Amino acid sequence: MVMNMTSVPIFLTLFAMSQAANPTENCKDILQDFLAGRISSAVGTRQSINMNRAFQNFTHAMRVSMAEFKEKTEADIRMIKENKHGNGGVVFTRWGKKTCPSNAELVHSGYVGGSLYNNRGAAVEPLCLPREPEWGVYRDGTDGQKAYIYGAEYQTNTLPGYMRNFHDHDVPCAVCLIPKKSIVKMFPAKKTCYEGWTLEYKGYLMAGYFNHPAATTYTCIDEHPDTIQGGRRDENGYLFYQVEAICGSLKCPPYARGRELVCAVCSKD
Repeated sequence: MVMNMTSVPIFLTLFAMSQAANPTENCKDILQDFLAGRISSAVGTRQSINMNRAFQNFTHAMRVSMAEFKEKTEADIRMIKENKHGNGGVVFTRWGKKTCPSNAELVHSGYVGGSLYNNRGAAVEPLCLPREPEWGVYRDGTDGQKAYIYGAEYQTNTLPGYMRNFHDHDVPCAVCLIPKKSIVKMFPAKKTCYEGWTLEYKGYLMAGYFNHPAATTYTCIDEHPDTIQGGRRDENGYLFYQVEAICGSLKCPPYARGRELVCAVCSKD
């Protein structure tokens, strides 16, 4: 068998590894021992020195590559953690309040706006309008060819307890940013949060009157609502009535006919 000199390092290296008494012995130690000792007897001192130098260069390059890989991996992990727990966050509206929970940043405090309760073409969702609106191209005066937006009022005159005091008052709102959160959800018929969720606020489930033509949406109004100064007159607009349970397709129990529903707004990382 004829073997050229370029194949000697590979052959001898593989042979040394195969002859190791302990298969788990450090490969680097095996190669260094082999290159420093037994190679010299096979190929001469000069060739052994050259091969040992090449091996040292190889191991140095491997150490550098592994260090760079480790640094990049750690940087990627830090970036993932920062994206999850750093500058991220989620925005939600706190209906019926001018302020945000203590763990949230106030984006703006404003007025609830929506369609008139008896408009058949009404928009469904209420909006949290800013206190300082900005304008684009406009012409003052209504012409009957537009959509309209009104303020909102509590309709609570039939409720027991302190909520009666808020009847016909205009409804405020607050847009809030919770840092380090990924989701916010309103849970109807709950005043606590499920395991792993954090309570942002709780209140009463409200929507439009069942016999009004305008469609509305179920909204969680804070249990301790605020009002807007000077907003006590009965001018209607988007109206909030408390929601009662009706038995039938809705199972009773656990629900009860005519009982008002609560709600909870919860967040999760």
